[in-house]
Amino acid sequence: MAVTHRTLAILDAIRLDLDRRISTEDRLIVEAWARAWAELRPAWSAAIDRLILIQQQGRKPTRREVSEALRATKAIVATQDAIIALAREQGIRISATLPDLTKAARRLEAEMLASTLPPNIPPGHALAGVTFDRVDPKALDAIVRRTARQVTALTWPLSREATAAMKSILIRGVALGMHPNAAAALMLDRVGLAFNGGLARAVVIARTEMLDAHRAATAAQDKANRDLLTGWQWVASLGPRTCPSCWAMHGTEHDIDEPGPIDHQQGRCARVPLTKSWRDLGIAIDEPASVVPDALTTFRAMPHADQLAALGADRLALLNGGRIGWSDLAAVRKTDGWRDSIVPTPLADLRALAAARR
Repeated sequence: MAVTHRTLAILDAIRLDLDRRISTEDRLIVEAWARAWAELRPAWSAAIDRLILIQQQGRKPTRREVSEALRATKAIVATQDAIIALAREQGIRISATLPDLTKAARRLEAEMLASTLPPNIPPGHALAGVTFDRVDPKALDAIVRRTARQVTALTWPLSREATAAMKSILIRGVALGMHPNAAAALMLDRVGLAFNGGLARAVVIARTEMLDAHRAATAAQDKANRDLLTGWQWVASLGPRTCPSCWAMHGTEHDIDEPGPIDHQQGRCARVPLTKSWRDLGIAIDEPASVVPDALTTFRAMPHADQLAALGADRLALLNGGRIGWSDLAAVRKTDGWRDSIVPTPLADLRALAAARR
């Protein structure tokens, strides 16, 4: 299982390719939500003007009057319809881009697997000239369909959450009894921010699902080459911005059928295929040691300021004091409607763990 410098170079290429694709989708999502808010803004402005008019009569609008103002201008219904349309649009757009993304993942995973084998496999060997691109295209099609459905399903509920937040802002705003001239502009800005809170969630959903589709395609390629592999290795990009759970999971080895990396939302850790030893594959050549850096050794070599940036003062103190172990930094989180994920262990849990070990 010789993970080589060539392997890590391919991994860097994969990260750059993903960054490019995800950045493009981010831009398209932001543009779509901006257009939607531009169309919705007049309806919300009209609703606010109705409430300000009541306020100018010397009293605060009631909750019922707020609701009636929203119904009269159709602001709530229009917003819900707009976000549902955005969810559909996002699912359709991503489903159109995913085939190319999964094909790239399949190709690069095959290249990565090849990079862990000798550069010159002896002529006549069963692996000589093999490309390792064995995955069934139907498996990739299934990944595309599942991801498009997931993006739409996860984005759809944002319509209820965003409109509830926007309505709540109006109710709180009129309750404050602000001067009418200041109230209208301020409340409209706050309502717009609440609408764009849904945008932030939509971006997270799209990023995470695109990353998971890429991982699923690489996993499918690995499984198609299971006769050559012992499993896969979790590899993170190590640095001060790397989260505690990614530091802890880096370098861990997993069974070929285990999905993953089941990284946190928007996480960009990768799986690297681990081939059987060259001699087990019938290649009578001594293989070099893996070049995947050891996480803890790398962490200890960083400046103290970078260690603090990665773990935070409290986690670092617990680790340096020997009160928690390296693997304790990662924990499994279960989320309804989404897969399990590996996230940083909450600080309260780490403190409780340290106290129990005294």
